[in-house]
Amino acid sequence: MANPLLNQVSNRNFLSPIGFKLKINKCPKVDFLATGCNLPGLTLGTAIQPNYLKDIDVPGDKLVYEDFRVNFIVDENLENYAQVYNWMVGLGYPESQKQFIDMRGDDVYYPNSADKENPFAEFSDGTLEILNSNFRPQAYVRLKGMFPVNLTSLDFNATDTDVNYFTASVTFKYEIFELRDKNNNKL
Repeated sequence: MANPLLNQVSNRNFLSPIGFKLKINKCPKVDFLATGCNLPGLTLGTAIQPNYLKDIDVPGDKLVYEDFRVNFIVDENLENYAQVYNWMVGLGYPESQKQFIDMRGDDVYYPNSADKENPFAEFSDGTLEILNSNFRPQAYVRLKGMFPVNLTSLDFNATDTDVNYFTASVTFKYEIFELRDKNNNKL
C-alpha cells in the first residue's frame, strides 16, 4: 500500500504575492523600482483525433506562453522609463543607425548574467526570484530572449489634488521560461 504522506506538500506555507525580486539584464533601473510582475501562464494546444462516435481531444505539440508584464514606479528623471523606451525605439524604426547601435550595446549592466555570451543582443534574459515567507530565495523563473512590445503612457493631470506617483507597465514577449528551485535545479 502506498504511503499517503508522499502525496502531501512538504511545505505548508503559502506563496506570498509580495515576495519577489526582479532582474532584467537590459533594464536594471526598471527592476529596481518594480512594484509587480506576473509569472506567465501557458497553454498547451490540442489536436482532434477523429472518431466515428465523437472527436477526441489529444495533447498538441505547441505551448503558447502568456506575456510577461512588469509594473514599476517611474523615477523623477525618467531614467527607467527611458531604458524601455530606447530599447523599443531601437527595435522598431529608429531614426538613425546610432539608436539601433546604442540599443544593442546597452546590455552591460549585469556582466555575470546569462547574456554574457552575447552582450550586444537586442534581446535580454530576465530572472524573477520568488521569495519564501522569510523573504529568502525559494525559486527562480528564468525568462530567455525577452523584448518589450508595450510600454504604457504617462497621463499628466494638473487637476489632481493628491500626488500619485507615476507607475508604468511594460509587456515583454520571450522565447521560453524555466522554473528552477533555490539550488538552480529544474522544478
